[in-house]
Amino acid sequence: AEMTHLQAGLSPETIEKARLELNENPDILHQDIQQVRDMIITRPDIGFLRTDDAFILRFLRARKFHQTEAFRLLAQYFQYRQLNLDMFKNFKADDPGIKRALTDGFPGVLENRDHCGRKILLLFAANWDQSRNSFIDILRAILLSLEVLIEDQELQINGFILIIDWSNFSFKQASKLTPSILKLAIEGLQDSFPARFGGVHFVNQPWYIHALYTLIKPFLKDKTRKRIFLHGNNLNSLHQLIHPECLPSEFGGTLPPYDMGTWARTLLGPDYSDENEYTHTSYNAMHVKHASSNLEREASPKPMKRSQSVVEAGTLKHEDQGESENTQPLLALD
Repeated sequence: AEMTHLQAGLSPETIEKARLELNENPDILHQDIQQVRDMIITRPDIGFLRTDDAFILRFLRARKFHQTEAFRLLAQYFQYRQLNLDMFKNFKADDPGIKRALTDGFPGVLENRDHCGRKILLLFAANWDQSRNSFIDILRAILLSLEVLIEDQELQINGFILIIDWSNFSFKQASKLTPSILKLAIEGLQDSFPARFGGVHFVNQPWYIHALYTLIKPFLKDKTRKRIFLHGNNLNSLHQLIHPECLPSEFGGTLPPYDMGTWARTLLGPDYSDENEYTHTSYNAMHVKHASSNLEREASPKPMKRSQSVVEAGTLKHEDQGESENTQPLLALD
């Protein structure tokens, strides 16, 4: 087939997986892409800034080659960027806000993939220093990271896993997670990005995160809901889905603890420096130096806490088997 150069670099196993799981057929790849491209004229309200074959192919893969669905995703991808222009202004790793988020480990990206070839992204929620990083900048850093990772065709087919560790995440931090910004994140990730998310795993979530989750559930598609697992402090249930060989020690895995700078160094390259003004030590020193009172010194950012989960014996509990939703307390959020 003349179009198989679009699959260049893929292993035979992955090509077979794409055929079985995604209905990808090398012989008609070109027609599939063209049919999506032909739909663009139906949405003159949206600026489709990229329409090349390789780009459209990502959307087909993310929607199992249902052309209408793939086109809807493509339209939403550009519409989201159109509606949230300020988020995508200077959408580069060296943008100060994005750079700060990356340097603080948002997101963490493990070098090795899981047993299904999926890339594992980590979020250590407690490391969100709200005096340094806005939620929007963290979201921008995550979207930019996905944008870089999705260039890899293997990942277009195998997808991603997201693990969020909520250990030591305070009620005060949680109160900043308003429904509107959570909705922005869900729209950006679930409805507007051409990636397959194989699972979103919550670890060590406190009751108020469970409550928040109940609050945002209506914005989640059924398919997304089925892929969200609330493990609490039961790491055995996590290990049933992601092998410990693929996980750092924070998640009871056999790999060393995750180094927060790993992904930032990859993305920023020579621009990344441990000694720059973004590191916590110099930031703290600066903050304390100008603090006029003990009170302010109390409020200055704490160095990052690393979480350590507790491994407990237990079986996999899926969130749907939890207690009925209306018994969950809700956060009083504005």
